[in-house]
Amino acid sequence: LLGLDPAQPYFQGTPIEVRLDKTDADFVDVIHTDSAPTIPNLGFGMPTAVGHLDFYPNGGKQMPGCGKNPISQIVDLDGIWEGTRDFVACNHLRSYKYYSDSIIYPDGFLGYPCASYEVFETDTCFPCPKEGCPNMGHYADKFKGKFKNNFVKLYLNTGEAKDFALWRYKVTVTLSGKSKVKGYVNVALYGSGGNTRQHQIFEGTLQPDNTYTRFIDAEVDIGTVTKVKFLWNNNRINPTLPKMGAATITVQSGENG
Repeated sequence: LLGLDPAQPYFQGTPIEVRLDKTDADFVDVIHTDSAPTIPNLGFGMPTAVGHLDFYPNGGKQMPGCGKNPISQIVDLDGIWEGTRDFVACNHLRSYKYYSDSIIYPDGFLGYPCASYEVFETDTCFPCPKEGCPNMGHYADKFKGKFKNNFVKLYLNTGEAKDFALWRYKVTVTLSGKSKVKGYVNVALYGSGGNTRQHQIFEGTLQPDNTYTRFIDAEVDIGTVTKVKFLWNNNRINPTLPKMGAATITVQSGENG
């Protein structure tokens, strides 16, 4: 039994006979996309974990792409009617859009078991545990009975627009050079499954021998890494023409470590 952002108004905090609950079926999974408080945030979905697996994409409150200006959102690619509906309840309706995308990407939408979205953004919940990460959406039932905890909260990030699936990698870069310089470092990943765009790893003072780490939520499952492109730039013209390189770059997949 799948709950697509189950309703908060009139259901939050009510007895289990009234609202969705893990006792309603052998396996209950829930996608929370609009769980901010109804007052004052007009959140339509409930934040409470109520299933065997509760997924909180992007933290479960504010979905990427739902902050577009009203005109661009209403005059949507899907048409005036769907665009208007999305403008009124964009976060709430993301749940069914993620679900429909999950059918197309059976290996996508990995949910990482974690205490909170804030902790998910750190190293603590990466990579997936040895039993693996459940897939949010259509294929979540592959993990029926794999977790013994009463409630399992799972976190992940999604794209701003279709296709919503992203794949999480941890990229660690150690710089080489003779002097520090202000600028930024970008990395693009190439693999057997496809290539990513450039993702920024760090911006600020680039210090040779320092190591910088960043999570990349890539728009493609790159598979086996075949190449990593390292790019850096300094923010202003520097007459000393500094040189900067990468001594090492490590890429770790969230799915298998």
